[in-house]
Amino acid sequence: MKRQFLNILGLFFFLCITNLQSGLGQSENQSKDGYAQLVALFKEWRAFEKPPLREGAPDYTAAAFDRRQPLFKKLQADLQAIDTVGWPIAQQVDWHLVQAEMNGYDFNQRILKPWARDPAFYKSFFTERSDVPAHEGPTHHMITDIWTYDFPLDPVEKERLLDDLRVIPPLNVQAKQNLTGNARELWIAGIRTIQMQSEELKTLFDQPKVASDPELVATIQAAITATDDLADWLQKEAETKTGPSGIGKENYTWYQQNVHLMPLTWDDEVMLLKRELARAWSSLKFEEQRNRNLPQLKDADSPEAYNARAEASAKDLLAFLEDHEILTVKDYFGPALREHLGSFVPKDQRNFFLITEHYDPRPLYSHFYHWFELARMEKEPNASEIRRGPLLYNIFDNRNEGMATAVEELFMQAGLYDETPRVREIVYIMIAQRAARGLGSLYAQANEMTMEEAGGIHSEYTPRGWMKTEKKLLLFEQHLYLRQPGYGSSYITGKYLIEAALADYSRILEERKEPFHMKDFFDQMNAMGNIPVSLGHWQLTGHQYFMGGLKNE
Repeated sequence: MKRQFLNILGLFFFLCITNLQSGLGQSENQSKDGYAQLVALFKEWRAFEKPPLREGAPDYTAAAFDRRQPLFKKLQADLQAIDTVGWPIAQQVDWHLVQAEMNGYDFNQRILKPWARDPAFYKSFFTERSDVPAHEGPTHHMITDIWTYDFPLDPVEKERLLDDLRVIPPLNVQAKQNLTGNARELWIAGIRTIQMQSEELKTLFDQPKVASDPELVATIQAAITATDDLADWLQKEAETKTGPSGIGKENYTWYQQNVHLMPLTWDDEVMLLKRELARAWSSLKFEEQRNRNLPQLKDADSPEAYNARAEASAKDLLAFLEDHEILTVKDYFGPALREHLGSFVPKDQRNFFLITEHYDPRPLYSHFYHWFELARMEKEPNASEIRRGPLLYNIFDNRNEGMATAVEELFMQAGLYDETPRVREIVYIMIAQRAARGLGSLYAQANEMTMEEAGGIHSEYTPRGWMKTEKKLLLFEQHLYLRQPGYGSSYITGKYLIEAALADYSRILEERKEPFHMKDFFDQMNAMGNIPVSLGHWQLTGHQYFMGGLKNE
């Protein structure tokens, strides 16, 4: 049956209540042939999604897309021809994941066109691993993740690096042909990204045994020269760019609903982020009132103080999760977290997150749930081949960023800071910061604000002036969110969807007079993999949100 569900924000969703028990009881034999067809199509789709090569680099020319369009349409038709009736919900979820990725390709080709509008798309060299399953924002298909290399290089790794770096010159030549868009702010911000790549490439000469290897030196220098040449060309062309960079409200809503499977419109997201921003500020003020007679938090003022605080915080967080039965703490959680405990940074050099970390690392370490999830992908690969690796087009954003943001507050409400109540203030400051930056990004996507004006909301509405300390972080984040629609809001919208799933799951158990165990909720969500929360909600409860692109069984 169908119910009209009215949430407290006035956002209307309709739920279709499916028979979870019959779905879970469906025998594997009844759907194995069709599901095997889906897996085979998924492999064909992923092979197609990687563009052909042009002079050793991925081919993003308009002619290449035109040539490939008939095959793409056939893949879409083949997917729609698969009969999913009677499939278990988990298998239907996989079908929707493949459809979402195909919708992402379609949207990129029609609207986003990062290869034509976004110079930062041609960034090839990445020095750090992302804390989500793939790099945030649009990236080309043959990037160099230098963090995957160990120096000095053995012969095999040397050849791998040479192959990686040889992509840069022909790709940058191609970029001058492909970059025909008129998105001024993306263009201007992208120049800095390409210029930074040149400086990052130069750091390779400092790695052991690189400067003494003529072949490596020549290849690195060729990549630097090509990068500098592209940056110079971008600067010369910049004065001709006059158009908007946002995709507009209508396109934004279609993209969120059909690619990221977010059951919200642009207007819904604005309302939700405004509500979270107001709630975070007001909750912060009540926390400050409650704590008015307690001493203020003191920041770590030396490397020794920071290291001691970081180690104690990591131990406390992991012990809390286990002792309070919040979730199953795997043996790889500790090592995954300890790789990212950070280090002491002088006060005048701290950005927003470093400020919070030096007062108490636990709110940020809660957000480092990210690293648990990445370790799980490596240590316990998902049984579904479709879910095993990163979803394309950042489709994972509302799940990974939403969960990491949600647990900051959920762990707090479960009692993580009962003995240090002033730390609760940091949690609300972090929520306000994410709501403010996401709100700014929404207005930028609607072309109602410039990227600078969106950054103004981000900066001015973050409590205590903590976003005014380091402009590079502000620029990086707003640039990313303009490049990748929905990413800036996904922290808060995903958090909302996690809370909605938790509410629905617990309500169902209450109706059945069955006990609720927090560990069961988190463990089941974790086991599903890094999929959109709406699909996780469906698989967890049997309740499915209506949304664009998602069939209602």
